[in-house]
Amino acid sequence: MLSRKNKLLLLKFLSLFSVVRGYNILMITLAQYLASIYILAPHLPLRKVVFDGNLFVIVLSSALVIAAGYIINNFYDAEKDLINKPRKSMLDRLVSQRTKLTTYFVLNFLSVFFASYVSFKAVVFFSAYIFGIWFYSHKLKRVRFLGNFVSSTLAIAPFFAVFVYYKNFDTVIFVHALFLFLLILAREMIKDLENMAGDMAQNYKTIPILYGAKFSKICISILIGLTLVPSFLLIEYFDVGYMYLYFIFSIFLLLGFLILLVVSNSKKHYVWLHNILKLIIILGVFSILLINVDLVLNRIF
Repeated sequence: MLSRKNKLLLLKFLSLFSVVRGYNILMITLAQYLASIYILAPHLPLRKVVFDGNLFVIVLSSALVIAAGYIINNFYDAEKDLINKPRKSMLDRLVSQRTKLTTYFVLNFLSVFFASYVSFKAVVFFSAYIFGIWFYSHKLKRVRFLGNFVSSTLAIAPFFAVFVYYKNFDTVIFVHALFLFLLILAREMIKDLENMAGDMAQNYKTIPILYGAKFSKICISILIGLTLVPSFLLIEYFDVGYMYLYFIFSIFLLLGFLILLVVSNSKKHYVWLHNILKLIIILGVFSILLINVDLVLNRIF
């Protein structure tokens, strides 16, 4: 049996894990490694990629900055989240704002410190990344259109860091990036619909608040339509191995998403739509393995 003190410590740890969204960071870390192995550096031996010290530091620094980003975002959204996410907000409040801010600065310092092991350019990149996340949370988040665009750009920045490290400029990488960017941007706009109550209470100038849910749905529909373009290109014109099955499946999910979007009119519906896009993104991470099934099978057997 855990003592009262140990139970409180465990709850605080879970609270901090909730704030930094550890499950998301683990998924991004996995995605960075899989993208490096199968997309960015497929010509290199698996061992050379997995045990590359510089790549490890880039991924580690990315994880630390993202964790810090979630903390500062949580700090600025504390009041809004009480309305939009009351249960999660109560768990998050087990850790004091002072502790969160201290952790935020420590994580950012460590990310830049580790990045210095790679190069000065890496230090500049992660310093700019830290500033970009803070500026978004502090100012840009409240700006219509621009806030959604910047948020989506920041979400794919960790992959840009790995992309620059391997200096792979193949067209297929940009098409993959476009597919992911459009999905994330659509998800950000769905979140605005989902969080209208809290955003309105905190005077956030989001698209659905200023122009209405109908206009927001039209914008999301256009983004989903645009997402179908890179999906089709990756299926028809690029060698993505068996990953083409994922893109076919994604197209059907996105078409179903559009149908549900038309009839949606409540927060519950928007949460479902958000989860569909999240599912497509998560499946996309694991489907990277399908690019070279032989490599996977050889490593297993």
